Amino acid sequence: MGFARTCSVALVGVEGVVVEVQADLEPGVAAFTLVGLPDKSLTESRDRVRAAVVNSGAEWPQKKLTVGLSPASVPKSGSGFDLAVAASVLGAAERIDPRVLADIVMIGELGLDGRVRPVRGILPAVLAAAEAGYEQVVVPECAAAEASLVPGVSVIGVRSLRQLIAVLADEPVPEDERDLDLRGRPDPLLAGLRMPGTGAATGMHSMGAAQHDHGHDLADVVGQESARTAVEVAAAGRHHLFLEGPPGAGKTMLAERLPAILPRLCRTESLEVTAVHSVAGLLPPGKPLIDVAPYCAPHHSATMQALVGGGPGIARPGAVSLAHRGVLFLDETPEFSSHVLDALRQPLEAGHVVIARSAGVVRFPARFLMVLAANPCPCGRFSQADEVCECPPSAIRRYQARLSGPLLDRVDLRVEVDRVTRGQLAGDGPRGDATATVADRVRAARDRASTRLAGTPWRSNSEVPGRELRSRWRPAPGAMDEAERSLERGVLTARGLDRVLRVAWTVADLVGHDRPDARDVALALQLRTGVPRGVPMALGALT
Repeated sequence: MGFARTCSVALVGVEGVVVEVQADLEPGVAAFTLVGLPDKSLTESRDRVRAAVVNSGAEWPQKKLTVGLSPASVPKSGSGFDLAVAASVLGAAERIDPRVLADIVMIGELGLDGRVRPVRGILPAVLAAAEAGYEQVVVPECAAAEASLVPGVSVIGVRSLRQLIAVLADEPVPEDERDLDLRGRPDPLLAGLRMPGTGAATGMHSMGAAQHDHGHDLADVVGQESARTAVEVAAAGRHHLFLEGPPGAGKTMLAERLPAILPRLCRTESLEVTAVHSVAGLLPPGKPLIDVAPYCAPHHSATMQALVGGGPGIARPGAVSLAHRGVLFLDETPEFSSHVLDALRQPLEAGHVVIARSAGVVRFPARFLMVLAANPCPCGRFSQADEVCECPPSAIRRYQARLSGPLLDRVDLRVEVDRVTRGQLAGDGPRGDATATVADRVRAARDRASTRLAGTPWRSNSEVPGRELRSRWRPAPGAMDEAERSLERGVLTARGLDRVLRVAWTVADLVGHDRPDARDVALALQLRTGVPRGVPMALGALT
């Protein structure tokens, strides 16, 4: 009787559970039984593994074979267990020393010819293995760079099962003739790193605006001093933003340039973002680590599952998770389904989304900067300055009511984007600051906030609870008087008052004040309510 075991990882969302893959050979009629709550794709691994072993030059054991996945109570899905199943079978057949396999975690899909294909979720799987105390992992060769991002883990990248057998048995690694035939042609193994139907064309991609919109600059936006100030404040404090104005005024241009002025992600944030995109199958080949703020702009026809996450079987991350630590831009926001928009309330407050399914509960991170853009009416021409809109008042009310009060109450900054004039387009008057200049100011404001928040669990002003701002970091005496009067008149809610104080701290960080004064709070109120408070919208006027 032969027995061998090795390990793999079962992913539940972006969290992993180490699974022990055990193989047992007994005398009897040749059969292959796989147990341990496998799904359809994992059950099919019996045929893939058998063909891969035979085509790799190894002998398939003609005995009763049982492969168990332990713990058996954890649902297991995907083809990433193929490599571990094949190695455990070869260990039980004594083609590989079983003692060598015991402390190795293996992740990868096998082709019928024995080549090892990449799977989604390599990074979170290796992170789970490292947290469980494993120090050596075997992954597909083309995913070795992604696995190497985890410190303290030795990564073995293999291209074929034949190569893995040679490495573990301490034999010379044979040269595969199939690899020689592919020279000069695209590698078909890389197809496993991306999911069909995803990428930049869908608005669900992991590259920031500085990458996918290369060559464009914030200075390209004509006019819009108030909106540019709001974008800078949003970037400095991670405050949610609502841009309302006629078509062609520059709302989309501002949103697309917002990620470029955000600071680069730190190491921890990069690993979080990369793990989500790896699970979603959106990790770009050749770029194992995402270190820029992601930008996600789903179409207004997106479903609940596309925006929040879910889908059949094991839940997949949605747009809110793909925008984690980046920007989620919802253009033509009133055209989105109202129940889809209201589903954003929970991740906006909690910073994560929880999806309950019969197979279990999945938790995805979702701490994003939300940018909403909308026209003032169905035709887009309604404003207080002119009479060109022909929409009846009832149609305007219905259109604006599609954005619920509770959702808008969670938006810190609301700015009306004005129609661009002929003189502004002709180049008359000063141009706004370039992306690099604004990014430097945002970075300096973030540094001030980080110094102030050192030793706390918060990293930006938008994350600090209101009770801490009112008791631990107080504004200047009398600075909040106007905001408190707005609360008494019903203009602000209690949540809105806290958000005004958070924005005031961000304004103070941008202009270099030690704490918010009355003018900082007045600008925060003006950005929150859209009502003029007698302060200039330019941040330079507050210094």
